[in-house]
Amino acid sequence: MAGGGLEALGFTEALAASFAPHAREGLVPGRVVAAHTRYLRVRLEEGEALAEVAGSLRHRARGAVDMPAVGDFVAVRAREAGHRARVAAVLPRRTAFLRRAPGDRAVAQVLAANVDTAFLVMGLDGDFNTRRLERALVLAWESGAEPVVLLNKADLCADVEARRAEVEAAAPGVPVRVIAAKPGEGLEELRPWLVPGRTIVLLGSSGVGKSTIVNRLLGREKQKTSEVREADQRGRHTTTHREIVPLPGGALLLDTPGLREIQLWSDGAGLEAAFEDIAALAASCRFTDCAHGREPGCAVRRAADEGRLDPAGLGSYYKLRAELRALEVREDPLLRQRERSRWKAIHKSLRHGKPGREPLE
Repeated sequence: MAGGGLEALGFTEALAASFAPHAREGLVPGRVVAAHTRYLRVRLEEGEALAEVAGSLRHRARGAVDMPAVGDFVAVRAREAGHRARVAAVLPRRTAFLRRAPGDRAVAQVLAANVDTAFLVMGLDGDFNTRRLERALVLAWESGAEPVVLLNKADLCADVEARRAEVEAAAPGVPVRVIAAKPGEGLEELRPWLVPGRTIVLLGSSGVGKSTIVNRLLGREKQKTSEVREADQRGRHTTTHREIVPLPGGALLLDTPGLREIQLWSDGAGLEAAFEDIAALAASCRFTDCAHGREPGCAVRRAADEGRLDPAGLGSYYKLRAELRALEVREDPLLRQRERSRWKAIHKSLRHGKPGREPLE
């Protein structure tokens, strides 16, 4: 990564203030620009260094979310004789892009830290799927980053405006830009977000053209690209690790491997932001804890019945809410016990012919 100092990487006065106690311990500030299997690549004021995570940081960490990730600003102990540089602390994050890590355990994984803008890339070919976009929006809003939808491969779409309208309806208030990265069309519309010192991240499933977008923004062939399969219009991963790539105008692009499956990690705020039309209607429900099932006075169900709310969007909301609820229950043993008791009460009321409270759908 070329020079320019830490300020060019987004190191602010607020970060400098939070770093001050570490400076008194002889540490230096840096930013994690890439992560490999065993080491982190960290940009320091004087250049880059390969660093390992200090044992003291591993000991203090409450879990994977406390460990340094790409995009983090960190306090580094410089390399000493016989030792690599070591990351001793992670500075406070402004934003954090989390997902549920793959596997059966309910564990959060940090995809990217200190991201300003999340470009959610969706192909206007066989990849087009507004339900998948809604999942990505929940993830983006939860992170604290500003989401922007990029509809790529416009050159392969017969009715671009219809697709744009469909996305704008699924993501109200979110900027939507149509591009065709392969022939290089529409990229000038991304300039408002490509600001010096600002970090953007590209998220989207494999084959949507993220690597081609990276190459176009860089003006050179940095990322390998691959052709998509004819059968399902999906591609193979062409980026193998997360890495911050400086763009010619001074913005910073954090490229990530394609996500075949986005598993949510949210406290619910991201869900409400992604479905703000439902959240707005919910404010008029008779009960503040309305589950939008069969409760009397439910403004959400009334809007759906009257055709003012997209049934498919409401169904997606139910599905994602149930997924988040299941994750919450798996994390919290007390809540898990309460959930068992709730279902026992529901089943008991059904056996005796009593109308129990509608469970989450």
